[in-house]
Parts: sequence; C-alpha cells; structure tokens
Amino acid sequence: MPVTRYFLRGLVSEGWIAAEQQPMEWVWTGENGIHFQTEKLNMQATLNMPTPYRARKAFSLIELVIVVVIIGIIGAIAIPRMSRGASGAADSSLVADLSVMRAAIDLYKAEHGGVLPKFATFEAQLTTFTDDAGTANASKSSTYYLGTYLREIPKLKVGSNKGKSALSATQTGTAAGWVYDETTGEISANLPDTEVDVRGVQYNAY
Repeated sequence: MPVTRYFLRGLVSEGWIAAEQQPMEWVWTGENGIHFQTEKLNMQATLNMPTPYRARKAFSLIELVIVVVIIGIIGAIAIPRMSRGASGAADSSLVADLSVMRAAIDLYKAEHGGVLPKFATFEAQLTTFTDDAGTANASKSSTYYLGTYLREIPKLKVGSNKGKSALSATQTGTAAGWVYDETTGEISANLPDTEVDVRGVQYNAY
C-alpha cells in the first residue's frame, strides 16, 4: 500500500508536522444506525520545531544593590579628584605665568646692562620695544631694537585677586594681581598668606 507524506501546519506553535499516512479499516455507526466502513488514518508524526525561546534572566535585587554601591564608591573617589584636578590646573598656570615673567625680567636685565625694569614702566618695557637705556617705544627701529619680552602681562589665575594683571609694589589690596619689587626683580602673586594651594603652600610664596 502506498505511503503518502504530508506537511501540515500543526497546532504546535510555529512548528511543522511531517506525517506518514497509512490507511486502515475502521467501522463506525452513524446516527441512523447504519454501519459505515471507511478508512482511518494511522498517523505517525514527527515534530520539527525551532529551538524554544529562552527568556533572559532579570537582575536580582541583590545584584542591583551591588551595582549601585559600586557606582557610589567610584563617584566618591572620582569627584574629589576631579575637583582637585581643576584646582591643580590653575596652580600650574600660576607657576607657568611666574616662570615666563621671571624669564622676561632676567632677559631684559641681561640686554640692558644689568638694569631691571622699572615699576612705573614695567608693562611698557616688557611688552614693547626699548633702546639701550630702557626707553619704550611701540615700533621697532634701529634705536628701539630690544624686546619684546612679553606679549602681555598675564592675569592672575587663582585666589581672591583672580583675573587681575596690574602690579603692586607691596603685598596688599585687591586692585593688583602681581607684586613687583624693582630693586630685586622679584615678582609674585598678590595674595594674602591665608590663600594656599591644595598642598597647603601659600600662593604668594610660589
């Protein structure tokens, strides 16, 4: 007896059923008592289904608490360091500005026979051209051929006088950013002794 193979859409979710049909005799009685003889399908089915979807396991409460604690620890460590990093950058800028100005003063002194810039004409003598006597002039010429030593006087980048670039002869007041001593050539930040960096070092001692 021939065997017929069918591929039928099964009731199993998204699966396919391969069935082999083999006829056999089956007798049954209808509603009017008449016996009928027909064929019953002897079905042998094989199931070919996709791999069942496995739901992803959710995080447990303990796992979430551990993650939150780790994030808190990282924040407690990183935020203060970032804050100190910003302050440290300003401190480094102060060191750099003082180094540049001190180098300019030393070079001016070397090119003017050992004479330091004057307090009253400090900015002009360092940012414009000068002659041998230190007289300043905006344009370079055969007479005013020395310089320039600075493009501009930098602004103080730390402390209560932050943003000031003017000079003061003594460590006082809030109008100036720098203190310059024309007798020694020393220049420093115009800040009180109470203002210190992250290491506790006074800014005016840089």
